[in-house]
Amino acid sequence: MGLFSFTQEIAMDLGTANTIIISGGKVVVDQPSVVALDRRTDKVLAVGEKARQMHGKTHENIRTIRPLRDGVIADFFAAEQMIRGLIKMINPKHRWFSPSLRVVVCIPSGSTEVEIRAVRDSAEHAGGRDVYMIYEPMAAAIGIGIDVEAPEGNMIVDIGGGTTEIAVISLGGIVSNKSIRIAGDDLTADIMEYMRRQHNVKVGERTAELIKINVGSALTFLDNPPEDYIVHGPNQMTALPMEVPVSYQEIAHCLEKSISKMEAAILSALEQTPPELYADIVRNGIYLAGGGALMRGLDKRLTDKINIPFHIAEDPLHAVAKGTGVALKNIDKFNFLIR
Repeated sequence: MGLFSFTQEIAMDLGTANTIIISGGKVVVDQPSVVALDRRTDKVLAVGEKARQMHGKTHENIRTIRPLRDGVIADFFAAEQMIRGLIKMINPKHRWFSPSLRVVVCIPSGSTEVEIRAVRDSAEHAGGRDVYMIYEPMAAAIGIGIDVEAPEGNMIVDIGGGTTEIAVISLGGIVSNKSIRIAGDDLTADIMEYMRRQHNVKVGERTAELIKINVGSALTFLDNPPEDYIVHGPNQMTALPMEVPVSYQEIAHCLEKSISKMEAAILSALEQTPPELYADIVRNGIYLAGGGALMRGLDKRLTDKINIPFHIAEDPLHAVAKGTGVALKNIDKFNFLIR
């Protein structure tokens, strides 16, 4: 390999729902965190979007796996195969040799040593020569454009697929943090349960996700409400097809419990914040990142409840990945953040 060996630097936001890879300052891969394997041979059949389209529609010889649960690796083999497949998408030309990789991966701030080890091992097995870790709220703060080294308090709420990360950041460190395992996936599960109980209709994970995207709301009254979303599915009792219009008010009621838990976690993190930093947070407001930040009315609901202004990041879905990319570029400057 001597002739061709070169190091490629990539930043990876390894998420429960989506994995984003940044290389050369650009988003090169943005795919669902799903892998499809052959049950008999464990051969990888599809990764990312192609595997997600198979999810819930497979026959007995194919299994689709979401290797991450609650922000951490639940299936080690599948995670490694998925990371390999996603990295291959960056360099489809380099089939004959694979460059050695320098990888920065972001991890939930509540990760245990075992969970961190699992992420590190998966990245190394997938070809990472140097693997660094950065905590998600810290990466989100850098991605939003906050000066994390400044002697002032900033609060980030990063609502992902598996975890909601809440952190107060000052002087390049996390002062107080809370990582709760209630996030996008739980909201999807709430919708599936609600449709079954209220409308007597069975919906799968993907349909529930579409309901959340189209009519998901944190408030029962919105200034510009979305149109009702039509759901098709089998009646639980008769198995005959049903067509059910779903309104955003219904979904707001059904998500009430989970969103209240997020509010309680934010208040709990504020309680643990030193008073000087608390004053900064009240002045600067709290930043929302992650896919959950796109929920209609969430910023208004949290602002009214907590009396501190909430700001949605410019590109909430990519904030963590962008911050990881910045940390990768300036690894010497940010080495105090990287494990």
